Amino acid sequence: MERYQGKSIAWGIAEGKIFPYVKDRYQVEKIRKKDPEGEIERYRRTEEEAIRQLGEAYDKAVEIVGARSASLFEMQAMLLKEGHFREPVEQMIREMRVCAEYAVASQGRKLARACQQLTDERERRTEADIRDISKRLLALLSGQGYASPIGQEPVILMAREISPGELLQMERSLVLGLVTEVGMADSHTAILAAAMQIPFVAGIPFRPGWSGKTAVVDGRLGEVIVEPDEDQLEKIHRRCQEEKWEQERLEAYVQKEDVTLDGDRIPLLANIGELFELEAARHSRAAGIGLFRSEFLYMERETYPSEEEQFQIYRQIVQEMQGQPVVIRTLDIGADKQADYFRLEGEINPAMGYRGIRISLDREELFKTQLKALFRAAMYGDLSVLYPMITSLEEVEAIREIVCDIREEMDAKKIPYGKMRQGIMIETPAAVMISDLLAEKVDFFSIGTNDLTQYTMAADRQNPRVSHLCSSRHPAVLRMIQMTVKNGHRKGIPVTICGELAADREMTQKLIGMGVDALSVSPNQILPLRKELRSITVREH
Repeated sequence: MERYQGKSIAWGIAEGKIFPYVKDRYQVEKIRKKDPEGEIERYRRTEEEAIRQLGEAYDKAVEIVGARSASLFEMQAMLLKEGHFREPVEQMIREMRVCAEYAVASQGRKLARACQQLTDERERRTEADIRDISKRLLALLSGQGYASPIGQEPVILMAREISPGELLQMERSLVLGLVTEVGMADSHTAILAAAMQIPFVAGIPFRPGWSGKTAVVDGRLGEVIVEPDEDQLEKIHRRCQEEKWEQERLEAYVQKEDVTLDGDRIPLLANIGELFELEAARHSRAAGIGLFRSEFLYMERETYPSEEEQFQIYRQIVQEMQGQPVVIRTLDIGADKQADYFRLEGEINPAMGYRGIRISLDREELFKTQLKALFRAAMYGDLSVLYPMITSLEEVEAIREIVCDIREEMDAKKIPYGKMRQGIMIETPAAVMISDLLAEKVDFFSIGTNDLTQYTMAADRQNPRVSHLCSSRHPAVLRMIQMTVKNGHRKGIPVTICGELAADREMTQKLIGMGVDALSVSPNQILPLRKELRSITVREH
């Protein structure tokens, strides 16, 4: 038995035989062609078929994860339509009189290498799109299907990396789990895997020699066990059955209230970043949306979303929640969340750099566009706005001035808009230490324990060498939470926790005992948390 610790990408547990998914198997030879124009025509027909396939992949992805998350297939099709492949490939075929396969492979490698040299993380991710397109074109030119067959038996799919397009091409019933060497929790593949309920662990070195061996993928613990012994298998089977029973039992909590044994109501809200997550939030009867991460509207795009585009999305969220409270966080881009067109310079320590409200206040027109869309959407329901990365009173005063300007402008133009509560994220030690002063300026606090923990512990949570120090249970972090709650309540404003600590059921009783007013978690955590909430008491009798 071999046990490997990786990174949790999508929850769930699966057992099965390992199938090593080796990509780029095509042996491309440099074959001379006497008729380059005929070869170019063959390439063009292939490109048209690739664009058609990408359209089908987009439609399929829309059904699973929604239009915005499926947009990468549109982006890949656009790369082809705009000639990014066609022009260099056709030029190479004409000048060197080589086959289309060789030209595609050569130019694909060249474009991918160019992406590797870029400093911007999001621009570098285009490398994956380039390689995906190259693979698709080579598969079509060779007469093979796009996705390599994985047989007819369900398997644990292991790869160095797997693209969303490849995952969508596979029969869902044949993919028990995913194990990759490379993978990020916010990637399109991760979003698809979660939506398709495929356990997914990344950070495990690719080993073709594991082919056919039995493995267990634990998406919750981020663990892979190769050739587990009988005792281990028995434990896994028992746990799988228990988790199935537990999920069935949790369904009974859909109709129950968010109350403690004392009868105190503690609303359980949902954190979402995609529209398709609204369905899961509604199914679990979340008390509202405690955090909508609006930066995902800006990512994976070529240009800034317009006021109208944003308004339509914000209004849809508010309307679909049918009167329940919705909190939308303004743009929190920077650090690990990037968009090419923002042209953000590389930073030595981006987590503590140009990000969040700092960008919004610096690029005022961008900020105003988002706020106008939010104010307009507030006409349709209970909408609040949340400002990230606050560290000073001056930032809050600057926001208030901009909000005042927007209202005056909309009044002058007779544009209807609604009222919004104004809240701030407490995610820096600076904000905690002046929370008594900040509480006089805003309507509510939302504590982001992920960033608050890394800033308090001086440990980058993205750095594997120090991320173990980022424990939100550390006494220093808990004291900061307590201080924030006390200062907020002294001024009569509610305090919510929206970081990962909110979903830590072993800490629920302590957090409620501190006086936290609400907890905001991912939709799939609401029912387990409701069960825990209804079992605790915090009052002294």
